[in-house]
Amino acid sequence: MSNPAKKRKLNDSRSSSAVPARGLEYFFSKQRRNGASESGGRDSATPVAADDRPAHELADEELARKLQAEWDQEFQNERPVEPGTVALSSRQSSSASSPEKDLPESKPEPLQPERKTLSLSSVANAEDTVSSSIPFDQSPLTFDPSDYTAKLREHWATEDGNASYALLTRCFVLVNGTQSRIKIVDTLVNFIRVLIEADPSSLLPAVWLTTNAISPPYISLELGLGGSAISKALKNVCGLDSQSLKRIYDKYGDAGDVAFEAKKKQSFTLRKPKPLTIKSVYQSLVKIANSQGQGSGEVKQRLVDRLLQDARGGEESRYIVRTLCQHLRIGAVKTTMLIALSRAFLLSRPAGSDFSLRSRADLAKLKKEELAEVWAKSEEIVKACFARRPNYNDLVPALLEIGVCEELLIRCGLTLHIPLRPMLGSITRDLSEMLIKLQGRDFACEFKYDGQRAQIHCDDKGNVSIFSRHLELMTDKYPDLVALMPKIRGEGVGSFIMEGEVVAIDTQTGELKNFQTLTNRARKDVAIGSIQVDVCLFAFDLMFLNGQPLLDRSFRERRELLRSMFIEVPRKFTWVKSLDATSQDSDAVLDFFKQATDTKCEGIMVKILDNLTDVPYKEDDTSESTGPTEETEARKSKGTKVKQDAGGDVTARKKSRRKPLLATYEPDKRLDSWLKVKKDYHSSFDTLDMIPVAGWHGQGRKARWWSPILLAVRNEDSGALEVVCKCMSGFTDAFYKANKEFYDDGTGGSGESKNTHSSKPAFIEYSGPEPDVWFEPLEVWEVAFADITLSPTYTAAIGLVSEDRGLSLRFPRFLKKREDKGIDEASTSEFLAGLWRKQEAKAPVAKAGNGG
Repeated sequence: MSNPAKKRKLNDSRSSSAVPARGLEYFFSKQRRNGASESGGRDSATPVAADDRPAHELADEELARKLQAEWDQEFQNERPVEPGTVALSSRQSSSASSPEKDLPESKPEPLQPERKTLSLSSVANAEDTVSSSIPFDQSPLTFDPSDYTAKLREHWATEDGNASYALLTRCFVLVNGTQSRIKIVDTLVNFIRVLIEADPSSLLPAVWLTTNAISPPYISLELGLGGSAISKALKNVCGLDSQSLKRIYDKYGDAGDVAFEAKKKQSFTLRKPKPLTIKSVYQSLVKIANSQGQGSGEVKQRLVDRLLQDARGGEESRYIVRTLCQHLRIGAVKTTMLIALSRAFLLSRPAGSDFSLRSRADLAKLKKEELAEVWAKSEEIVKACFARRPNYNDLVPALLEIGVCEELLIRCGLTLHIPLRPMLGSITRDLSEMLIKLQGRDFACEFKYDGQRAQIHCDDKGNVSIFSRHLELMTDKYPDLVALMPKIRGEGVGSFIMEGEVVAIDTQTGELKNFQTLTNRARKDVAIGSIQVDVCLFAFDLMFLNGQPLLDRSFRERRELLRSMFIEVPRKFTWVKSLDATSQDSDAVLDFFKQATDTKCEGIMVKILDNLTDVPYKEDDTSESTGPTEETEARKSKGTKVKQDAGGDVTARKKSRRKPLLATYEPDKRLDSWLKVKKDYHSSFDTLDMIPVAGWHGQGRKARWWSPILLAVRNEDSGALEVVCKCMSGFTDAFYKANKEFYDDGTGGSGESKNTHSSKPAFIEYSGPEPDVWFEPLEVWEVAFADITLSPTYTAAIGLVSEDRGLSLRFPRFLKKREDKGIDEASTSEFLAGLWRKQEAKAPVAKAGNGG
C-alpha cells in the first residue's frame, strides 16, 4: 500500500486553494458538532450545497475515497454495509449531523451504493446473533443439528460457506460457563456435530483451535508472540493508551478479559469488520508461526492487529487474544476432545459419507450402564488411534471418511518418524506396596536412570528421528546418537522404533552424571565436534521392528527382540540394568533398589513380564475410606451406578471380575503394568510437582525475597490452577535471590516487573489472604511433605474427597525445580486426591500396628 503522506502531497498539488488541507479528523469532527457553526463563518442553519464546497474539502474527500478503495481491494470479499451500520460520506456529514429544522427544503442527495466511502461501524451491533442462539449445551441425544444447519449455511453464504468464528466462540462461552464435565463434553459433541453436517471442512481447524494448538508437538510451529504484540494490537485497534490498558489488566489479570473490556469501550471502527471464520483464524495463526527472518515482527503485528480488528464483539476478542496467548482456559483438554470426537461421529456424518450411525432414539432408551458402554467402546478406538499417531491432521479426515470403526486403527496406526505417545508408570509409595500389588506375577526391575527419555525411529534407509517424552523433535540435539544407529543394528534389522533413557556419562570412567549435567547440552544445531557432554543410550523397549508393530506382544518378548537384534556399544549404547523377580524375592529386590540409588539413579521401574490372564490383579482396597475412591470416581464419570451409605459416603459397588494386568505396550496410558519406585518414595514420603503462583515479602533477613510462596496443582478438567499450600522450607539464599530476579515486581532494582501480576489471574483458584505479588505460571517445583490434610481454606480437589473442603499439605518442603516438565505436566488435583485416599487407607493399619 502506498504511503498516505505521498498521496496527501499529490492531492495538495492538485488543489487550487491556498488554504491548508485539513485531515480526515476534520470531517469526523463535523459529524459530532450537531448545529455548531461551520468554519469560515457560515451559520449552522445555512444549507451548504455540494457544488459550493471549497476545493480543499473535495481533495480530502478524494483522499478518503482512495484510501477506502485500497482497503476494498485488499478485502475483496467485504460484505456490503448491513442495516444498522452508520455510513456517512464527507459530503453528507454536515447535513446528517444538523438538526432536522436546519436541513434544506430540497431532497438530500441519495447515497450511491457503488460510491464506497469510509464508514463508522458499530462494534456493539456486530455480534453474530445466529450463532449465539444455538443451545450446544443440550444432551446430544436430544440436540438435532439439522434444526440449525440450513440457517447457518444461509448465514455463511457471503463468506464462501465457511463456518464463522462466532460459532466456535459460542461453544467456548458455554464450555467456560460450566464446571460440569458432562456439560463440557456435551457442548463439544454438539458443536462438532454441527460442523460435521454444515461445514465439515472447518472441523479440522476448529479442533486445533479448541485444543489450543496449531500443529502436533513434533512439528515445530510456534506463534512466537510476546505480550507486547498483543498489547500494541489492543492499543491500536481499541484506541487505548498504555495507562488505560494497564488499569484494565490490573483489574482483570487475564489478557482475554482485558480484550473483552477494551472491545466494549470501543464504540466505532473506521472499517466494517470482516467477519472472522474458523478457517481464517487458523490460517492467520499458521502465517504468524511461519513468519521468520527480517521484518517478521511487523508481519506478525499486522496479522494480530487484523484479527482483533475483525473480531466482532467482546467474546470473539476475548478468545482471539487467549488463543494468541496460547492459554485458552476452557477445560477442553486432549482427552475431552477425543471423547467428544468419538461420540459426535457416532451420531452425525457429513454429506456423501455412508458409514453407519447410532440412532439417538435407540440410545435414549438404554440404561446408563449400557449407554456408558457404547460411548466407552468408541472412545477407546479414537484414543488408541491418537496415542499411536498423535496428529489431528490424520485423525479428523479419517473420521470424516469412515467414522469410528476398527478400520480407523489401521488408518491411524504406528508410523515411522511420527512419535507415539509413551506408556507411563504408576507411582508406588514403597517397595512393600509394589510387592503386594504384583503378587503371583513375574516382573522385571530396571534401573530408573536420571536422564532424558528418548524415542528413536530409524527406517530402512538409515534416516533417524529422535523424539522426547513430550513428542518434541530433538534429532539435532543428539547427532552423536544419530551417528551411532548404524553401529547398533544387528543382522537383519531394517526399520525400528526403540525407547530408552539418554544419560550424561563420563566416557573415560563410565560414571553416570545427573540430569542437570545433561541440560547443559545445546538444544539445536549441535555439531559432533563441539559436544562437551557425552551421553549413553540405555535402551529398555522395542515397539516396532522391520515394518511390524510390537505393541501387542508381551514385555518379555519385546525385551528379548531388543537384546538379540541389536549390538551393544560400551558407554555409548547398552540396555538398562535389570533383575527378573517375583514377589517372593523381596530381599533381592531391595538389594537391587539400593544398587540403583547408589549408582545415582532415581530408583527403579518394575514391569510385568507376561500376559497372565488367569491371575487377577490385586488393587488397593480403599472402599472403606471416607469419600469416593478413584475407581468410584472413574465409574461415576462413565455413568456407572455407585451406592451411598446412610451417612452420605460413597462406596464402590464391588465388581465380580477384575481385569487382569497385561504386559503389552499401552501408549498414552499410566497403568500398574509399570510401577515406579523412586528413592524419595522409599524414604517414606511422597512428592508433588507443583506450580508457584504467588508470594509474600519475607520477614527480617528475607524481607528482600519472596517467602512464603503459594503453590498450586492443575485441575485437568477446568484448566484452573488450584492453590494447595504456602511453602517456606527447603530454599537456599542463592535460590531466594535468583527467584526474586525471575519473579520481579519492579522493586528488585530493575524498575520493571517481570513474570508477575499485580492482581490475581482469573484462572487461579484461591480465596485466602491476598499475597504481595502474583507469579506468571512458568515453572514446576518438586515438593515433599509430611501429610495431606483436609482444609477449609484451600479448595484444591474440593468435591473429590469432601464436598466443602479442599486439600492442603503439612510441612511442604521444596526439593528442586523440574526443568524437564512444563506446567501442563504438573500434578493434578485428581492425583493429590488419590494420594490422600492412600494415606487414609493406610491409617487404620498403622494404628493397629502401634496397638500390637
